[in-house]
Amino acid sequence: MFIKKSDKAYVGREGTRKHHLAPVFIALIFVAMIYPQQTHAQLIGTMEADIPFQFHAGNTKLPAGKYFIRMMDDSNLTLIEISRPDGSVAVLLQVRQADANSVAPKSELVFNRYGDQYFLEKLFDEGESSGSQVAESSYEKRLGRAAAEAQEHVPAHRAQPQSGN
Repeated sequence: MFIKKSDKAYVGREGTRKHHLAPVFIALIFVAMIYPQQTHAQLIGTMEADIPFQFHAGNTKLPAGKYFIRMMDDSNLTLIEISRPDGSVAVLLQVRQADANSVAPKSELVFNRYGDQYFLEKLFDEGESSGSQVAESSYEKRLGRAAAEAQEHVPAHRAQPQSGN
């Protein structure tokens, strides 16, 4: 009789062990769904764009012209740099993932327009279904409440590596 009880206790312990693993497994699945991996390509390498108008990037107003846009290394896809080719202007912006309605047929920058004011909103890399979205500045929020919004799309392309720097 002692042997039978011992066998039942042993079986009971294994059953308990199995019951402890099920909630852990479910919790791991839940965490994976809440925090999706950021392996979606938001911006890979350096993008180049010739922006034909003065614009705001975050809280910074930038002149029209040619710009390089790149994801900062070791930023976990949350920080981009926008700079002029000559290095005269450089701005760091915090970004988050933005999903496109479909795969981007070409690389582009998307600007919100309020009257004659342009604000960088999103960046999409050719062939990707996700991109980067710039946080809306307090100035853009104020302007957005007072004016009608339109969007302007500016084409961009993969920047060629510079030599001799």
